[in-house]
Amino acid sequence: MSRACSVVIVAALASSVCGGRALAQDAAPQNAGPQAQPTAPETAPPQNPAADPVAAMIGAWELSNADHDKLCKLTFRNDAVPGGHELDTDKNCVNVFPSTKDMTAWAVDNFGNLRLVDPQGGSVLELTQVESGMFDGFKPEEGRYILQAAAAVQIRTADDMIGDWAIARGTGKPICLLTLGNAAAAAGAGDLPLKLKPGCDALVTRFGPTAWHMDNGDLVLLAPRGPAWRFEENDANTWQRVPETPDPVLLVRQ
Repeated sequence: MSRACSVVIVAALASSVCGGRALAQDAAPQNAGPQAQPTAPETAPPQNPAADPVAAMIGAWELSNADHDKLCKLTFRNDAVPGGHELDTDKNCVNVFPSTKDMTAWAVDNFGNLRLVDPQGGSVLELTQVESGMFDGFKPEEGRYILQAAAAVQIRTADDMIGDWAIARGTGKPICLLTLGNAAAAAGAGDLPLKLKPGCDALVTRFGPTAWHMDNGDLVLLAPRGPAWRFEENDANTWQRVPETPDPVLLVRQ
C-alpha cells in the first residue's frame, strides 16, 4: 500500500473517532445539576367532620310542630345502643308528642335520612334533611315535625314574655295570676318587675316573687328572700319549673 493511501486511512479513522465523541457530548443533558430527590407522597388531608353524618348530629336539637308552638328537646349522643346511637329525650316530650315515649335511639341511613327508633330498632319517626341543621317529618296522628339544631333555634327574649301569665299545678288549674312587666325594676340590673294579682295560693305568696329575667333561654322568677324559681319552655305558651317534681309547677300564658 502506498504512503498516500495510509495517510488517508489514518485520517478517516481519526475523524470517525472524534465525530463519535462529539455526538456523545451533544447527547449529554445541558446544565445537569444535582439530581432532584423524589418527594414523599402528600399526606391525605384530615376528614372534614361535617362530612360525617353521625358526627354532624351529635349535640342538642329541638323537635317542634309546624306552628312551633309545641317543643321537645332532644340530645343526640355518640354511644352505641340497640338500633343506633343513644337518644335522650326531655321529660316533657311525651306530653307534647306522645310517640317520643318509644324513642330510645337514632340512626342515619345511606341517603342521609334520620330515623328515631325504639329499642327493637323499629322506626318511630323518619325525617328528611331539608337543609343543613334542619329535618322534616310527618306522622298522620301527630302532624308535621321539624327538627332543628338547638344552636340555630332562636332563644326567647324578655320582650317575648311580657304580659299576663298563670301559675298552675300539674292538674292545670291556675293557682295564681301574675303580670310580667317591661320596666326596669329596682331589684337589680337586668331584672324586670313582676306583679301578683289578688287571690294567689299560699305556695306562691310564701315565695313572694317581685321580679323576673331571662337566663340562657330560661325564665327566672325572683323574690327578695329565698331561692329563685326557674322555668324552661315546654312550648310557646307553657313553661315548667325545673328541676321537675312529681307535682309540676307550670307557667301558662293567659
